[in-house]
Amino acid sequence: MSVQSVFLASNRNGINILAKRASSWWSNVAMGPPDAILGVTEAFKRETNPKKINLGVGAYRDDNGKPYVLPSVREAEERLRKKNLDKEYLPISGTPDFSKLSIKLALGDNSPHVANGLNATVQGISGTGSLRIGAAFLKAFYPGVQTVYLPTPTWGNHIPIFKHAGLDVKHYKFYDPNTCGFDYKGAMDDINSIPEKSIILLHACAHNPTGVDPSMEQWKELSHLIKKKNLFPFFDMAYQGFASGCIDKDAQAVRYFLDEGHEIALSQSFAKNMGLYGERAGAFTITCKDKEEAARVMSQIKILIRPMYSNPPLHGARIVTEILGDQSLRNQWLEEVKGMADRIISVRTQLRDNLKKQGSSRDWSHITNQIGMFCFTGMKPDQVERITKEFSVFLTKDGRISMAGVTSKNVEYLAEAMHQVTKG
Repeated sequence: MSVQSVFLASNRNGINILAKRASSWWSNVAMGPPDAILGVTEAFKRETNPKKINLGVGAYRDDNGKPYVLPSVREAEERLRKKNLDKEYLPISGTPDFSKLSIKLALGDNSPHVANGLNATVQGISGTGSLRIGAAFLKAFYPGVQTVYLPTPTWGNHIPIFKHAGLDVKHYKFYDPNTCGFDYKGAMDDINSIPEKSIILLHACAHNPTGVDPSMEQWKELSHLIKKKNLFPFFDMAYQGFASGCIDKDAQAVRYFLDEGHEIALSQSFAKNMGLYGERAGAFTITCKDKEEAARVMSQIKILIRPMYSNPPLHGARIVTEILGDQSLRNQWLEEVKGMADRIISVRTQLRDNLKKQGSSRDWSHITNQIGMFCFTGMKPDQVERITKEFSVFLTKDGRISMAGVTSKNVEYLAEAMHQVTKG
């Protein structure tokens, strides 16, 4: 055998050995289930019916069903371009101005917590990353019961976020399928039985996925009970301004809890209310008893962030800072976010009215009683299957629809489809 033949043979054997070894490392990895929301979108893309509607996507669309970039965001980007800024790393905690403006948006310009430095606020990777920072901090430092109680149902990512950080996850009643509304009694009874010093997750406004929010009077009762039970409230506020069109109204539960003496954790996102989905701009806050405690908390949050992702992305934070830091641009943004909220509120009314026009005898008032991007229609899985198969209307099996996918052009067809699968 020639030297070349020996080399080729040994090389082939080496490749075979490497191939066997490489294939064996991950042979125990099972195929994971497809993402429910992305599966809806993929099915929608394959559909050829010209009347097809995608009600699964959790991103705002204009009345033509197209993605929408806010004019204030375009203006902010143009201003940033003219400044010819560098692309250096941000600090671990992000842009200081971004963090200050974000927490002032949440708590109000006259917040005593902000004025007295009682908050440790960092820039996070949108709402998801901000929740994950909070979960890591609670796992490392929370001195009470390391169990997070989530509403049933809740945003699907809440459960893996907290579990991934090593916290236990349990649930309390929130949604009543019989009324398509808030299960006030069920929530109060369940919260009353939660062990003291546990953690409770609260959606600040526009509950995802149901669109069901407690009234302000109910928030007050929840605050009283949570304080009585000595629970730690963690607010997820992903829709400030986008729910009602008013940033103050959408933050009223968070501000009330602070006024009542709660210390809280808070996650914020600018994905929905500024349309910055892909920019990943968000913030995480812990409120503290004094400035010295806030400084200690901040130091530990930064230590947790460093091995996670080192420091946050730059461009989205600059856009938010440009908008919130300039009064005229901020006013323009406030008008635009109200316009988005008003469109969602309008199509809710149109859908309810068109269902009535179709002759539906069902009570569809929950469509307008709910708020925000999502609506729990009350349609059952078999009805969802029919509306997809017969009318090419795509949504998740639990009957949740994204109101952003409803337009003045398709709302009548949607109402007809919903009526046909839910009547009699």
